[in-house]
Amino acid sequence: MKHALAGFFFLAFVFFAPTIFASPTRVCQTCKKRTIGEAIRQAQPGDEILIAKGVYYEKGLIIDKALTLRGEEGAVIDGSGKGDKTILRVEANKVTIENIIFRNVTKNHVKDLAALKVHKARNFEILNSTFENVFFGIMIEKSKKGRIEGNRVSSKAISQGNSGNGIHVWHSSKIDIRKNEVWGVRDGIYLEFVKKSKIIDNKSHHNLRYGLHFMFSNHDEYIGNEFYKNGAGVAVMFSKFILMRKNYFHDNWGSASYGLLLKEIYDADIEYNVFERNTIAINTEGSTRINARNNRFLANGWALKVAGACYKNIYTKNDFIRNSFDLSYNSKLNDNLFLGNYWGSYTGYDLDRDGVGDVDHRPVKLFSYIVNKTPESIVLLRSLFVDIINFSEKVSPVFTPDEIVDSKPAMRENNAKL
Repeated sequence: MKHALAGFFFLAFVFFAPTIFASPTRVCQTCKKRTIGEAIRQAQPGDEILIAKGVYYEKGLIIDKALTLRGEEGAVIDGSGKGDKTILRVEANKVTIENIIFRNVTKNHVKDLAALKVHKARNFEILNSTFENVFFGIMIEKSKKGRIEGNRVSSKAISQGNSGNGIHVWHSSKIDIRKNEVWGVRDGIYLEFVKKSKIIDNKSHHNLRYGLHFMFSNHDEYIGNEFYKNGAGVAVMFSKFILMRKNYFHDNWGSASYGLLLKEIYDADIEYNVFERNTIAINTEGSTRINARNNRFLANGWALKVAGACYKNIYTKNDFIRNSFDLSYNSKLNDNLFLGNYWGSYTGYDLDRDGVGDVDHRPVKLFSYIVNKTPESIVLLRSLFVDIINFSEKVSPVFTPDEIVDSKPAMRENNAKL
């Protein structure tokens, strides 16, 4: 009987006792493992490697098994800016990289060298790490179900041809890019052939080209991000089913700069965003079935610039305030709808006090039409001449398109709390 009870308790311990995990493998100058490469090679799947504070001059590191690589405060992997190797390459599923400083990636015009490259991996995490003086910062290729959160990526890019992107994702899906800050690179965040992914609560600023760049990417969403002082804020090209919500585009200035570029976009929603002090807030070309609602356009050069081949787009309940031009339109064909927007330049009245103007508003001004034809005429923007020609066109429209009209202009701002 005693032997039977002993056997029972032994089995109960084996099957029900809490799992006992091995302590992390520590890397430091006085540890058994003095290099990160050695620790990775000798680790078993599921192990954790803890990197002590210090600078480790290593590159060409490869993780080919499930591991956690975590740094203590001040742990630096320095690529020394020489050679033709990425600092760290992940080629396995279930890898976590956390709290590590990656520094000094070699610039190379033949190879896309990165501080951290993830290739054909699933369920990976890149968390709370810093990437300094990079060519490419974080590069994701042919991977799925990854999380990139809380990182800071920066460089000292001078020209587009001599720089890479901060967070670069290619041919991947279900990637969550959240709460990162990226600056000083070519494109802050770049997505190409990426689907079902989310870009949330990031800051992308002072980049040479775009804060965020989409190419051939579908069913994605970006929410709550801030894009400022980039060559241009965001470019969404050749993509469909994109949700753009609650982002802040501001201070993207330049001769050809904009807050948001839409080119060959279909079935997208643009809502509850703020566009402030951009040369062009939204520049759209060849885009169809775009729903732009409840956005604020404040003190931009052009709030909305529409080129050719834009059909079945709806602009409703937006606010246009203190823009030099609320709307510029260079095509005679139009089946786009403007309805219920607030126009700061509206001079109509509301006799029945229902909050809707009793007179239609035509947002395309004659001077906007003239500037499209002759850009040099912009120097006359604040002159009395402009006021006169705009008034004359309002009284007797000849040049501006008759079909572009808001028949229910709002008398009060729709989105004052944004």
